[in-house]
Amino acid sequence: MKLNLNNLYIVSTPIGNLDDITLRAIEVLKESDIILCEDTRRSLKLLNHLKIKKKLISFHLFNEKKQISRIIKYINDGKILSLISDAGTPLLSDPGRLLINECIKFKIKVVPVPGTSSITSAMSVSGFRDQFLFYGFLPKKDNELQKVLQSLKNLPYTQLFFVPALKINFYLKAFKNFFSGRKIMIGREITKMHETFIREDVDKINLFNTPIKGELTIVISDKVHKSEKFDKLKISKMAKMFLKKYSLRDTVNLIMEKEKANKKKVYQICLNIKNEKNIYFYFNFFFTLLF
Repeated sequence: MKLNLNNLYIVSTPIGNLDDITLRAIEVLKESDIILCEDTRRSLKLLNHLKIKKKLISFHLFNEKKQISRIIKYINDGKILSLISDAGTPLLSDPGRLLINECIKFKIKVVPVPGTSSITSAMSVSGFRDQFLFYGFLPKKDNELQKVLQSLKNLPYTQLFFVPALKINFYLKAFKNFFSGRKIMIGREITKMHETFIREDVDKINLFNTPIKGELTIVISDKVHKSEKFDKLKISKMAKMFLKKYSLRDTVNLIMEKEKANKKKVYQICLNIKNEKNIYFYFNFFFTLLF
């Protein structure tokens, strides 16, 4: 594989199992002159596993601004650069946004090299609706968390969050307050030897008695609107009574004012009763003419 100069490659790496890296990602890393790493110590474990030796530059949240001009110069000088995160797909709750925007500004092509992500991995086994909202890491302070969840609680989508395992009970208590009636899946050690998925109703899930380690991927199911019990017999009685005095349209509106019911179903019942009355009327009319 021959890589183009003056490009920045965004390379996805395994989230746990080192064998999950793609063939293309391996080739890109092999061809790179410099690899930007969130944590060079963690990245070395992967690169040693792949038997790749390259110049590594530390690139993380706290030095991103300082490193940008240096990185842009490397690319303009014809060096091939790749950006990787500690695990998964870079820039998804990881640093790099400022660098990407700077590359766009200077007409430097940014090339994605897709691969593993805990986001898509968790969603693929959740069993929840695939129209989802990925929020990322939730606030650590209670008042900020309350504001965020308040803004999210009525959204009808599946929602996905990252939370530190040591604070799982703090977040579970908040989920119970804001996502009552939904289901939850907790993904821990995804793709690793001790991979675990916990599935339960938000209202029923128990708090953890013993501390757990690592980062967790939390998936909350979409908001389900419970349908009201439709009392067909009651609606029919009301329809027969109102249709003696009122039009079809007025009858439907009167019933809707008194009952929380599906308007289409109410209309159909009223229409059927009205049609039955019309048929009965015409039958009696013609019967009278004949005899």
